[in-house]
Amino acid sequence: MHDDTVPDEVPPRKRRKGIYILPNLFTLAALFGGFYSVVMAMNARFDLAALGVFAAMILDSLDGRVARMTNTQSAFGEQMDSLSDMVSFGAAPALIAYEWSLKGLGRWGWIAAFVYCACAALRLARFNVNTGVVDKRWFQGLPSPAAAALVAGFIWLVDEWGKRGGEVLYLSWTQITWVTFAFTLYAGLTMVTNAPFYSFKDIQMKKSVPFAAIVLIALGIAVINIHPPTVLFGLFVIYGLSGYVVYAWRKAKGQPVSVISTSTEEPDERGLHN
Repeated sequence: MHDDTVPDEVPPRKRRKGIYILPNLFTLAALFGGFYSVVMAMNARFDLAALGVFAAMILDSLDGRVARMTNTQSAFGEQMDSLSDMVSFGAAPALIAYEWSLKGLGRWGWIAAFVYCACAALRLARFNVNTGVVDKRWFQGLPSPAAAALVAGFIWLVDEWGKRGGEVLYLSWTQITWVTFAFTLYAGLTMVTNAPFYSFKDIQMKKSVPFAAIVLIALGIAVINIHPPTVLFGLFVIYGLSGYVVYAWRKAKGQPVSVISTSTEEPDERGLHN
């Protein structure tokens, strides 16, 4: 006799969730850049500490592009990127600045370092909350990598122009310490302002460009190589001021200054959008 009973169907095995390795490798490398910066600062190698921050910036700009190009975006990658940014562009620059000169100011020094670190955390949290409502062409406040470049770039520049503890660029070490204090506070507080900073996200890498654009890129690389600390610091100072210029220009023209492209009805988030 044949058994006519139909055997129970075996449920399909669920695929184990994993993570995309390629973009997260770039994120881990950026995290290492921030960690390396802290270690170098602890060993009084502030030139290498600044270079670690700039290396983390380059790697951080690549992980998102790699994820989009390979279609490997994930919620895990977004969270990993935020945590990496907090270390590389929040804690690391604050600790480097403190070890380099701010600790000579006593409590004022660690207050400036903490304000920068806290503002970096607030800026990253606001960025994550506002991802869906901010105009992609603009950042709301100075992005944390640019803020880190202002602090680390100044340290790198001074370290290149003279020895730590001596007179540099006609400034005494005490004056340099207070300039560092001002830069650290400016970079930190500018991160949490509502000034619009151009994001460069509307530049399409896959589209063809005029031949002159390639020539300009080559010239830009050549100019940077003249003296990288001076040129890079100058570029980031200009960018760090550009948001306030755009804000003032829009205000004078009667144009909207907010970078929020859509409204939200959640009352607990409205204050972040003003």
